[in-house]
Amino acid sequence: MTGGDLAGARAALRDRQGSGARYDAPNAPHAELAWARAGTAFFARALGALPDRELAGPSLLPGWSRAALVAHVGYNARALTRLCEWSRTGVERPMYASADQRAGEIALGASLPARALRSLFAHSGVHLDVEWRDLPEAAWDAPVVTAQGRTVPARETAWMRTREVWVHAVDLGVGARFAELPPALLDRLADDVLAAWRRRGEAPPPTLLPTDRDTRPEVGAGAGPAVSGRMSDLVRWLTGRGAHRLETDGPLPELPRWL
Repeated sequence: MTGGDLAGARAALRDRQGSGARYDAPNAPHAELAWARAGTAFFARALGALPDRELAGPSLLPGWSRAALVAHVGYNARALTRLCEWSRTGVERPMYASADQRAGEIALGASLPARALRSLFAHSGVHLDVEWRDLPEAAWDAPVVTAQGRTVPARETAWMRTREVWVHAVDLGVGARFAELPPALLDRLADDVLAAWRRRGEAPPPTLLPTDRDTRPEVGAGAGPAVSGRMSDLVRWLTGRGAHRLETDGPLPELPRWL
């Protein structure tokens, strides 16, 4: 299908859907939104494979139950929705009133009955997606403040959600794997971790040598020990999820936290 044919097909689809259908603004972060939406489905599949009786069990994230993790992902969508409302209205809506408020939300969510907890995840995700769909062009570049105190354009919310749903789907410990993440997303996650370390002035990053990338250059080249492995295994290690199937020319270094 040519570019003209594709544009015509899109126009015809919009005509069939009518004026009530919602579409992302032309300048929305389309790649990140696609990742976030696919990641929501990825998390939903992992959650769907988890029996209710196992929600109270431990996740792969140390100190977190699966229920707490699901609550965190659900309330994260609510928090990002507040940032989108801030960008759209100009009225300040921080992600969280305080660290205590965030922790209290997660504790409350983790105590919900299984059906209510699953509904929290599903409904909060839909609410956030509707807010994204309704954001006008100017709102995507309006400044908002993250929970870490960084001022970013509202378009950053799509990437923030992408990280949450894909990585925490693996953390649920029901079979989702980093190897299932799209290659371009793995590359972006590696870059995100290294960028976080640079912002905080952390120790020099290791030199990463992905063995399954023909065209991707060394990541972090010129600093730290060289570590090689599949990109999915490198990203799992960088994000603090353990070292598996990695090779290095010395001991694996202790890594700073990611977020």
